[in-house]
Amino acid sequence: MTAGAPLDTISATVRAETAVTRSRFIATLAPVPDEVTADEVITSVRREFRDARHHGTAMVIGPDGQWERSSDDGEPAGTTGAPMLAVIRGAGLTDVVVVVSRYFGGTLLGAGGLVRAYGGAVSAALDGARRRVRRPVEVIDVRVAHRDAGRLEHRLRTWAEQQPSGTEVVVGEGRYAADAARFELSVPPGLVATLDDLLASSGIGYGREDLGASIREFDAGRAPGRAPG
Repeated sequence: MTAGAPLDTISATVRAETAVTRSRFIATLAPVPDEVTADEVITSVRREFRDARHHGTAMVIGPDGQWERSSDDGEPAGTTGAPMLAVIRGAGLTDVVVVVSRYFGGTLLGAGGLVRAYGGAVSAALDGARRRVRRPVEVIDVRVAHRDAGRLEHRLRTWAEQQPSGTEVVVGEGRYAADAARFELSVPPGLVATLDDLLASSGIGYGREDLGASIREFDAGRAPGRAPG
């Protein structure tokens, strides 16, 4: 991941069930924008599996994952919430909450067994999740005369398609006003100079305006591990 880039999240809620020595572990992993929504997810899952003995929880929130919280919910201290958090952090994710509901199978697992069971339940949920990648971009507006709009758009889109995964450039649909055509681009900061070179060498008259920094999200597939970039 590019230094300073925000952490990724996931696209949608996923659920996975694992079993360890007859105990069932049901992991519910959900994307959340804030702590209030995370608590709502926890309440909903506890209600759905109200007969489960324990509901371990962990959440990481904020662009840099700067806020986190976990609960062992009656399991021995350090055997539940902490390993769940470790799996989320290891995947490079934020703005997520996970609840692992345990149905006791009659056999004590011990501290090490619980750590592996709860962490493994979260990993199983991550295996079914899709990563929502977040990347910083510079938003740039390019203005060109109508007669040159087709040529410039072709050059911009061809250049965008040549960029590798993790450094995607987005060229918006053209907007045609009375005086000119405009194209809004989302460009990774490291490619702004390359864009300027492309425009300068195009032989086409153009205007350029920086609209500021933003964060772009896109679905990049399965969630475990950090996405390329």
